[in-house]
Order: sequence, then C-alpha cells, then structure tokens
Amino acid sequence: MAHARPVPQLPWGWRSMWVIAMFDLPTFTPQDRKAYARFRKDLIEDGFIMMQYSVYYRHCASIENADLHAKRMGDRVPAAGEVRFMTITDKQFARIRVYVGKKRQPTQPSPSQMELF
Repeated sequence: MAHARPVPQLPWGWRSMWVIAMFDLPTFTPQDRKAYARFRKDLIEDGFIMMQYSVYYRHCASIENADLHAKRMGDRVPAAGEVRFMTITDKQFARIRVYVGKKRQPTQPSPSQMELF
C-alpha cells in the first residue's frame, strides 16, 4: 500500500491574506449618498478597516477566506459604483510603506484590542 506524500505547508506569512477594497462610488444624489453609506457600513460590519478614504482592508486566515469576503462584499456593490478587491499575502502587506507629509498628522495605530466605554 503506497503512502501519500505530505503536502508541504507554506509559512504563515504566505498563507495569511489581506483583502484591500478600493472603491469609487458616486455621491451626486441623495440616493447615491445613501448607497455609498450603506456599502461603507457593510464593509465595516464585515471586518474591514479604513486605510484611507475609499480604501479599506481586512485580514483573512487563508486565500479561501479572503475570496469569501471579497465575493460577499462584491455582491453588495451599488449599481452605479466600482470596487476593486486586491488580495495580498501577509508578507506583502508588511512591506507597505506609509509616508506622512510635514503638514499632515501621523495616522493613529489600529487598536490592539476592543475598547468598551
């Protein structure tokens, strides 16, 4: 009886994924603004965090999980909008460089735990 060869495991930094949502949604009419606010709220409820205006990100444990979140949110894109979902590995995400201009305030770090008031 032949034994199956074990599948090598990728290091965590290559299995763990980040989903980045970048969107342009119209805000000309009250209906547009409502659709924009609903989509943004849906992103936040799905665990996305704002990186900068119209760019949100979310950590996922695997590519399959990342695909699930991208599809879920892709199904909620307003009819007049455009959203791009990019998935990158944890190693790639760690290489993001942020530069802050002299007149801008530095971005605040994300909280490490949930705060209750």
